[in-house]
Amino acid sequence: MKEKKNKEIKILLGVTGGIAAYKSAELIRLFKKEGFKVKVMMTKNATRFITPLTLAVLSEDKVFTSLFSQDEEYEEIRHISLAHWADLIIIAPATANLIAKIAHGLADDLLTSTVLAFTGNIIFAPAMNSAMINNSIYKDNVKYLLEKGYHFIDTEKGNLACGDYGDGRMADPVNILNSVKERIKKNFSLKGKKVLITASATREPIDEIRFISNRSTGKMGFSLAEAARDRGAMVTLITGSTCLHDPWGIKTIHVNTAREMREQVMTYFNDTDVFISSAAVSDFKPAHQFAGKIKKKEQHSLNLELERNIDILKETGEKKTKQILIGFAAEVKNLKENALDKLKSKNLDYIVANDVSREDSGFASDTNKVLVIDRKGRETDLPLMSKYELAGYILDNVQHNFENHGNGIVL
Repeated sequence: MKEKKNKEIKILLGVTGGIAAYKSAELIRLFKKEGFKVKVMMTKNATRFITPLTLAVLSEDKVFTSLFSQDEEYEEIRHISLAHWADLIIIAPATANLIAKIAHGLADDLLTSTVLAFTGNIIFAPAMNSAMINNSIYKDNVKYLLEKGYHFIDTEKGNLACGDYGDGRMADPVNILNSVKERIKKNFSLKGKKVLITASATREPIDEIRFISNRSTGKMGFSLAEAARDRGAMVTLITGSTCLHDPWGIKTIHVNTAREMREQVMTYFNDTDVFISSAAVSDFKPAHQFAGKIKKKEQHSLNLELERNIDILKETGEKKTKQILIGFAAEVKNLKENALDKLKSKNLDYIVANDVSREDSGFASDTNKVLVIDRKGRETDLPLMSKYELAGYILDNVQHNFENHGNGIVL
C-alpha cells in the first residue's frame, strides 16, 4: 500500500507562548524541506516571543492569530476551515497552560477552538520548567489526554531559560520531525480500508423492562475504532448498550439485541476489508418475551426458558471472502484452549483472548492483558497495556498483512 506523498501532507502548526517558540522557525523550515504544506496558528502570547511575519515568510502562507478575520470580504468560520484543511496538528511548543485547557475542553482562542474541532491526530511537543513538568496536576492532564488518543513527544534535559538544569526543554526540531514522520506513516497505514467493528453488550429482553446482558462496556471496541480512525481507515462502529460517547469521525450505529446487531453487520460486511468483533453478544436469549412487565406479586417463582442466540461471528466466518476477521474471547479458565476452539470453529484470522476474572483486564477496565493467536497458531502473550495500545498492536498486524499480502488472510 502506498503512503500519502509528503507534498500532500498538510500540517497545522500551533505555537504557544514559551521561550521555545523560536524553535518553531526551524521546525517550519524542516517541514517545508520535507515537502509538507504548513499553516501556522499562534496564541497571543506566542507573538511576544517570535513575530508572525517570521513564520509567515518561512511557511509561505498567512499566519493565523485570532478566531475572526478582519481583512476578508466575509467572516469565515476560521477554526472549522483550518480543522478541515489539516491532516495533522502539532503544537510546538505546548505550554502547561495550553495542555490544561485542552484537557478540560476549553476553547477560548483560535488554537484551542481548532483543536476541539479537529478529528485527526494531535501531537504535543511540551516545553516548560522542570518543576512544572513534574507537577502532579500537569501529569494528570497528560495522562488524561493520552487516554483520549492524543500524542506527546518527550521533553529533553538541558539548560532551561530560568537558569535551572533539568527536564522540560522542547524536543530538538529534528527529533520532532522524525516523530511527525513516524506518526504520518502510521496515520495513513490503513487509508482507504473499510473497518467494521462491533462493541459492548447486547440486551435480550425478558419483558418490556428486564433483559439478559453482561458486563461489557464497549471500551475495547471504541478504542479499536478510534485507533483505526487515527490510521486513516473508514470506520463503522456498531455498538450495543454503552455509556460511552460516540467517537469523533466514526459512523456509530446503536443497537440493542443480537439480531439488531447481526442485521447491521450484514449490511456492511460484504464491503468491509477488516471485521473486528469485540462485542459481547449474548449467547442465550429468553425463548419467549413476556408482554408488559412481570409483576412480582403475581409470581411465586419464575422459570425462564433460554435458547441459543444467533452467532454473528460464525456467520461472517462462513461468508468471508477478502475480509480479515478478528474475534475476542472473554474467558475465566482454559484461556488458550477455548480461544483456539473459537479461532478454528469460526474461521477467524486472529483471536484475542483475555481472562476477564482479572480486575485489571476485560470488562469495564481501561487495560487489557491478552493472549493473541493467529490462524497459523502463532501465539503472542502481551503484557498488561491500555486498550488503545492493544488496539494499536492489533492494527499493526493488520497493516503488516495488507503491506505483504494485499487483501488476503495470511497473518
